[in-house]
Amino acid sequence: MKIAMLARNASLYSHQRLAEAARARGHEIDVLNTLRCTVNIASHRPTVSYNGQTLRGYDAIIPRIGASITHYGLAILRQFEMAGVWSLNESVAIGRSRDKLRSMQILAKHGIGLPLTAYANDPKQAEELIRAVNGPPVVIKLLEGTQGIGVVLAETMSSAKSVVEAFRGANVNILVQEFIKEAGGTDIRALVVGGKVVAAMKRTGSPDEFRSNLHRGGSAELVRITPEERATAVRAAKRMGLNVCGVDMLRSNHGPVIMEINSSPGLEGIEVATGKDVAGLIIKFIEENAKTGKTGTKGKG
Repeated sequence: MKIAMLARNASLYSHQRLAEAARARGHEIDVLNTLRCTVNIASHRPTVSYNGQTLRGYDAIIPRIGASITHYGLAILRQFEMAGVWSLNESVAIGRSRDKLRSMQILAKHGIGLPLTAYANDPKQAEELIRAVNGPPVVIKLLEGTQGIGVVLAETMSSAKSVVEAFRGANVNILVQEFIKEAGGTDIRALVVGGKVVAAMKRTGSPDEFRSNLHRGGSAELVRITPEERATAVRAAKRMGLNVCGVDMLRSNHGPVIMEINSSPGLEGIEVATGKDVAGLIIKFIEENAKTGKTGTKGKG
């Protein structure tokens, strides 16, 4: 097979592992810097060019689109889809998962466990938002944040109101969520490939840090997840329409609750913690499922 991978930095662990796994299984793979791709929007013959050369002949594409370039990256991916290239995660599904508010609404619609979450436009409603999620304390999140950036724990009513009012006063969109104290600064990352959880790890935040992201100094270890946690991760991936994703969950007193769904999950932490060849499993899934022209929106909003 001839595979393209959209990734700005080919040297990142995840991108190197996917490329290595593809080549080890006899495939040709090109790593394309997403920002160097351009589209030619023409009737009947949609094309993508890279450094001035028209790209042709790909059987599949692996989108590794960073959150900071979501809009442009999805435009490039859509163009490949229009040309009939099979995508590991389709553009509509990625866009759905990147919108924190929309993804929460979809999961709630289908009865998938979530922390209490509130959203409003008027900063004068700050106290109402905080009480709606049984706070304080509360977690305040930027809708566009990633890797723990733009996430604030406010422990008192006054501090929570100040943060909400500051963000909204700057026209920044936020969610306010209940703080799951019993999680103890840990979360579960379940990696789903093709409707199955293939690996799972427990992430623990560094001292005095409530966020467990590895990018923020957290640590990871192998964990055995419960059948309920496994089912929750699989259902969430299905509702987002994602073939591959990392589902981040907290263990609450009322069962697993989903914090976020990552459509371009990092592989280093979970491969090291679990010893699983996750990159190889992803390439195997592509082999078994990639078909020219087999594109379409999965899941429902």
